[in-house]
Amino acid sequence: MHSMWQLLSPTALLLLVSAGTHADPPKSVVILDPPWDRLLEKDSVTLKCQGAYPPGDDSTEWRWNGTLISNKASSYSITDATVGNSGEYTCKTGLSAQSDPLRLEVYKGWLLLQAPRWVVQEGESIRLRCHTWKNITIQKVQYFQNGMGKKFSHQNFEYHIPNATLKDGGSYFCRGIIKNYNLSSEAVKVTVQGSKSPSPILSFFLPWHQIIFCLVMGFLFAVDTGLYFSVRKVLRSSKEDWRNGKVTWSRDPQDKGG
Repeated sequence: MHSMWQLLSPTALLLLVSAGTHADPPKSVVILDPPWDRLLEKDSVTLKCQGAYPPGDDSTEWRWNGTLISNKASSYSITDATVGNSGEYTCKTGLSAQSDPLRLEVYKGWLLLQAPRWVVQEGESIRLRCHTWKNITIQKVQYFQNGMGKKFSHQNFEYHIPNATLKDGGSYFCRGIIKNYNLSSEAVKVTVQGSKSPSPILSFFLPWHQIIFCLVMGFLFAVDTGLYFSVRKVLRSSKEDWRNGKVTWSRDPQDKGG
């Protein structure tokens, strides 16, 4: 039993190291500056790639709708955006995996509702911005949720909800006066998700599931190894006894012949 545990420890460690070695690298992340994923024509935005880079090498692979972009810098700038700039953007650094796609939409029009995030958790903030083409002055701005007025301002102030609840989710749009025209943006859905706190017991044990698996595999490997050497030892001993003439034969007491 003692030798079995001696075999178990290095085997389990080897499996743990192997599992960590073959883990997938973390994904790169595309960040927007400013943080709006909905733009009007003539707007500008910079896409930044966050990830791990090799020492002295910050070259980045950018893709637009799956097509490789010639830009190799860690950031990609779009100035005077057009509808043609709409699409999914991904990036990849030298030591990180390809990012999840970030969807950028560019619209024609005078007024647009913007937000850094359209899906938030309960307790997080909701930030809405009534944006105009080329930042033209807008007056008497009003925000609506599910058709009901929520905030009114004489200037283009943002609408901010510091601690969102489920009732803050819904369809939002803004309205205001631009050059004596009363204009409205398109409605956009804001989703507030309920908090799902994991069980404390599950949170404690969850990180150990891979370790337990590796220990079990190591134990089975040790048992298999022990059985292998035990059988091998018995067979070798029997073979040596045969060669040395140590095999004895017993005679049946009733056999009196010869």
